[in-house]
Amino acid sequence: MELRVLEYFLAIAREQNISAAAEFLHLSQPTLSRQIKDLEESLGKQLFIRGNRKITLTEEGMILRKRAQEILDLVKRCEDELTLSDDISEGDIYIGAGETEAIRLLAQAVYQLQTDYPKIRFHIASGDTTDVLERLDKGLYDFGVLLSNVDTSKYEYLEIPYKDTYGVLMRKDSPLSSKKLIEPKDLEGLPLIINRNIYDGDPLTSWMKKSRNEMNIVATYNLIFNASIMVEEGLGYALGLDKIINVSGHSNLCFIPLSPSLKISMYLIWKKYQKLSRPSEKFLDQIYDLFELQH
Repeated sequence: MELRVLEYFLAIAREQNISAAAEFLHLSQPTLSRQIKDLEESLGKQLFIRGNRKITLTEEGMILRKRAQEILDLVKRCEDELTLSDDISEGDIYIGAGETEAIRLLAQAVYQLQTDYPKIRFHIASGDTTDVLERLDKGLYDFGVLLSNVDTSKYEYLEIPYKDTYGVLMRKDSPLSSKKLIEPKDLEGLPLIINRNIYDGDPLTSWMKKSRNEMNIVATYNLIFNASIMVEEGLGYALGLDKIINVSGHSNLCFIPLSPSLKISMYLIWKKYQKLSRPSEKFLDQIYDLFELQH
């Protein structure tokens, strides 16, 4: 499977049209069609469903689209790192992060580093624990920011000097909105919206003193912005972290902390035994200096 053929495949998946993809790639339509036919034959799988107006992906095509993009991203990263392997002043740093106010501290480190090295570029992608670890393990991220326990057999880590506060996101017309704090008994039987990575025995279920099966979970989320929309539409109460959704001004939502208080530590992690690029090493030095000042 050649890299250029993967690029052809992705172009068709994006354009949903052979002619448009061929024009984008500066190829003739017959040439592109033949390349994709050869790819399907080599894999023994149909990748596209060819309709009258547009082309859509089969289930196997959707799998290949995800993997093909990851392969091409990794190849580009490798080429960039080899080209700039000894250059500390230029390069790209990729960070996967959960939604947290702690990103402010990373942004401060980014700003300070770019003041001295303006050609170092940062790419921060939002995702939950599952997303971040998957792409970190594949080498697509240099660092991850997590609010869960760290697998120290696989990752180096640095605790971020900031703790996120758990609470409940609800509509302002909710019967609970007048409370200053939310106790476990207040949520008894109510429709709950929780992060998909919550598991039995973690800090939140321990606070609730219930397993997931004992809670009235009506929906899960990986990004709390989506959960906030579900709350606005009346689906239920979202359990999540403070200072991510704006509940001031004309917002229909409010955020109420938990009691007993539940605060979560955040960690910056990177793969053990991984050779970091020179810009990533410099970024890590900057993080250590910044976090030292926070204590």
